[in-house]
Amino acid sequence: MKNPMRTALGRVRATVLGWVLPGGGSGAGVVVHASGTVLTDQKLLRLSTVWACTRLISETIATLPLGINERTGKGKRPATDHWLHKIIHAQPNADSTASVFWEAVVAAMLLRDGARCEKLMLGTRIVGLKFLAPGRLSWTRLSDGSKQYRYVDHNGRQRIIPNDRIWHIPGFSLDGKDGVSVIEYGAQVFGNALAADDAAGKTFKTGLLQTLYYKVDKWLTPDQRQEFKKEYVGSVERGEVPVLEGGIDVGAVGIKPADAQLLESRSFSVEEICRWFRVPPWMVGHTDKGSNWGTGIEQQMIGFLTFTLGPWLRRIEQSITKDLLSPTERLRYYP
Repeated sequence: MKNPMRTALGRVRATVLGWVLPGGGSGAGVVVHASGTVLTDQKLLRLSTVWACTRLISETIATLPLGINERTGKGKRPATDHWLHKIIHAQPNADSTASVFWEAVVAAMLLRDGARCEKLMLGTRIVGLKFLAPGRLSWTRLSDGSKQYRYVDHNGRQRIIPNDRIWHIPGFSLDGKDGVSVIEYGAQVFGNALAADDAAGKTFKTGLLQTLYYKVDKWLTPDQRQEFKKEYVGSVERGEVPVLEGGIDVGAVGIKPADAQLLESRSFSVEEICRWFRVPPWMVGHTDKGSNWGTGIEQQMIGFLTFTLGPWLRRIEQSITKDLLSPTERLRYYP
């Protein structure tokens, strides 16, 4: 049953953080699961599989030597003297190294509809890039069809960012323009996984391995039954062994079928989440089944590079060419 107060607070939070206006959008990334659970990227990252998949892809891409190349008569060469090379390869801004910056960018592409960065300008020249946290970014479409962005800085100050100062790298897209949110489309899978984790926590708290029963040789009064439960629960919570007096036998039922099914459900959730991120389960520590990408580690690593990292890298490279290089520069330089 949904909690009305929680629902109301969720709406207020979405309104405050989202700046949701007609024709606009929000980076808050709030989706409600059928169970009533509010799904956000922060909550999804509490799932170990989501955390592992996100870190695996984002950290791997962040450590690759991204830079600008120059076309030459003999092929290509690293354009280390190009102004953009220093920004995307070494330090995008005064506060971030390139690896930290790209980790955040790729994580936003994985969990949201894409990543958005602010172009730091000096006159008409780009001198840096600043990652914009999706939860503090919102936008609305103006009468001329352009977007206007509003961002809440760390100090709580809101500021307007014009559309031409935004570098948008969309994730997987259905309309060829904007990306789609994995939180929205995978809400059922992620919500079920969170619900299974919550249920498992309650199950472990009450005892997963066995269910005990007590048998007495005579009928107990309600007061005696209540007193016995109180004494037994108190002993267990204090870590003591309960003392059973004459006429009381104890037995164990064993693991309940529902608990066994819960364990299977959690294992299945790992595989389901890996499908959403296109990550082989063994790469996040789930080794129950083999990979269909090949039997050798080398073959599986090639498959991971080709089918998982390749599409993300191509999106980033083409977006750099389209939005950060001028038409003249594109003829000579490329990432």
